[in-house]
Amino acid sequence: MPSYSGVWTLQAQMQAVAAGTWTGFPFLYAWGLNSKGQLGLNNTANRSSPVQVDSLTTWYEITNGSLFTTAVKTNGTLWSWGYNNSGQLGQNDTVSRSSPVQIGALTTWSEAAAGFEQCFAVKTDGTLWAWGNNGQGRLGLNDTANRSSPVQVGALTTWYQIAGGEQHTIAIKTDGTMWSWGQNSGGQLGQNDTVVRSSPVQIGALTTWYQVSSGDSHCVAIKTDGTMWSWGANSEGQLALGDAGGFTARSSPVQIGALTTWSKIAAGINSVAIKTDGTMWSWGGNFYGGLGINNTANRSSPVQIGALTTWSQIAAGYAFSLAIKTDGTLWSWGSNNAGRLGLNDTYNRSSPVQVGAITSWKSLSKMSRSTASLALAAP
Repeated sequence: MPSYSGVWTLQAQMQAVAAGTWTGFPFLYAWGLNSKGQLGLNNTANRSSPVQVDSLTTWYEITNGSLFTTAVKTNGTLWSWGYNNSGQLGQNDTVSRSSPVQIGALTTWSEAAAGFEQCFAVKTDGTLWAWGNNGQGRLGLNDTANRSSPVQVGALTTWYQIAGGEQHTIAIKTDGTMWSWGQNSGGQLGQNDTVVRSSPVQIGALTTWYQVSSGDSHCVAIKTDGTMWSWGANSEGQLALGDAGGFTARSSPVQIGALTTWSKIAAGINSVAIKTDGTMWSWGGNFYGGLGINNTANRSSPVQIGALTTWSQIAAGYAFSLAIKTDGTLWSWGSNNAGRLGLNDTYNRSSPVQVGAITSWKSLSKMSRSTASLALAAP
């Protein structure tokens, strides 16, 4: 059963670095659309294959929104680059950047998550901070004013995981409760209504939520018992509830099937999930082959992608997905506009294709409506 004991993994790793016992921090690579410098390469040229962002091996976690990127380094510093029209870079201005710039001087950041034009980060003390576009109250600050530098969301010190959607946010606390705020037109806040919220509100009373991911206007979550749940908009069957012909939105969490073997979830235009047996599944809109099932037909319930049992990491962007296998290889499929699949061309793929020959890929960016890709690979 999953545990919350790993919530401060970065803090433990930072201590190992100081003690000289931690090795193998990866390089950062980027590819895809770069119109606003969101690849961090000090220019705005698109890339159709992975390009190393810099020579550092101190990157720990990456998240990218629509046209910007935020990252945490192993020393606990926070960095950003790309489009900055709403202050989403956290630099106290609205000037775009095409290479990484540190946000403030703190060394206590542990996790970051991006929405469409908003960003969130959790510190090692468990506090939650937000900045960027605050339309519909998506920053959780009890108002709708944009912020161009991090502002604390409430006073709690128990935040565990954040997932940013287009205009809404979902979060899980260390006690296993789940909270939401922002736009709610499709019931994506899970509050059994469509009322907008500008500050965090608990979803139900359960204390067994473990992992959550937000698409445009829907969410998918996994509980500690391995069950999977969804809510929000359902126009393409993205809730995986088998609504043949109906595609009815849900305003509170509904269980997807009866299985208790779901392990990881990533929601975008479509959703991708991994089971405990290493198989990979997808559902929802299948634009440009984004489901990876060798066709372009939408699915309203989970469909297995191939027959392999060696999938370990997943990420879902804007009509495309990425995955890492247990052998360290990287795979992509779906829309390849601007080369976001990393295959050195711009042709769409409707089933997974290996990206290059590297076998040391470690983790993928948490993406929200992204048309760019970022990933970490060991030296």
